[in-house]
Amino acid sequence: MGAKLRVYKRRIRSVTATKKITKAMEMIAASRVVKAQRQVAASTPYASELTRAVTAVATGSNTQHPLTTEAEQPTRAALLLITSDRGLAGGYSSNVIKAAEQLTERLKAEGKEVDAYIVGRKGVSYYSFRERKVTESWTGFTDNPTYADAKAVAAPLIAAVQQDTAEGGVDELHIVTTEFISMMTQTALDDRLLPLSLDKAAQESAEASKGEILPLFDFEPSAEDVLDALLPRYVESRIYNALLQAAASKHAATRRAMKSATDNAEELIKSLSRLANAARQAEITQEISEIVGGASALADATAGSD
Repeated sequence: MGAKLRVYKRRIRSVTATKKITKAMEMIAASRVVKAQRQVAASTPYASELTRAVTAVATGSNTQHPLTTEAEQPTRAALLLITSDRGLAGGYSSNVIKAAEQLTERLKAEGKEVDAYIVGRKGVSYYSFRERKVTESWTGFTDNPTYADAKAVAAPLIAAVQQDTAEGGVDELHIVTTEFISMMTQTALDDRLLPLSLDKAAQESAEASKGEILPLFDFEPSAEDVLDALLPRYVESRIYNALLQAAASKHAATRRAMKSATDNAEELIKSLSRLANAARQAEITQEISEIVGGASALADATAGSD
């Protein structure tokens, strides 16, 4: 076997092994994204109804509360960025980081300081490499987040919202994550969780109710106490839903990236096989030529001796 043919066969074996890995990762991601979709579908109604309840309390009372009341001159904002712990997901993490950068620039242009809270090793590495301050970070659960993880993320954010800005608190809470739309489409988006935009929340509530007559509410012991009780649950449920949306988006992006890698491996194997066949045919042609040339030379030598 010629040296060129050995090189082609070695490369074909290497690409075939890589193809098996990418195919396995594609199948794993496909199974995980189905589970993540179910979790998103299960968590979304609770988050929507909780937002609806908060809107009802806020619009039905004159209580001044950090959940619904905007500061006259906001000077500080918290930004929660949700990325992935792992790569091999195409442009998933880079797209959401880009959206966070755009939001950060917009908030700074409005004269606000931005405190970064990061979920996922990709986001932490991005900020660490650029030597940017990260107020708090969490890693290790982005593929399969639980409600306990959402509570752990929400706790310091809630504390920052309830604290005065002079003591390190914030006036606003923004979240940047990836919305799962379909297996082929995931969109990076930013949303302001606090203070709650009542006009937007009222519109979403009206769309969700589909023309139903909304009930009247009595607040016991008071609207402020009700909002105090709803604040952590509202933030936790929205963050949990965002984590699940991000997990589903990541698995879908991984599946798409691994399928593309598998298809590329198949094309490369076909190309290398054609080159190996051409090299084998060239070797056979050369061997035949050498045999014919040797036989001809032997015949000429035999005729000359006669």
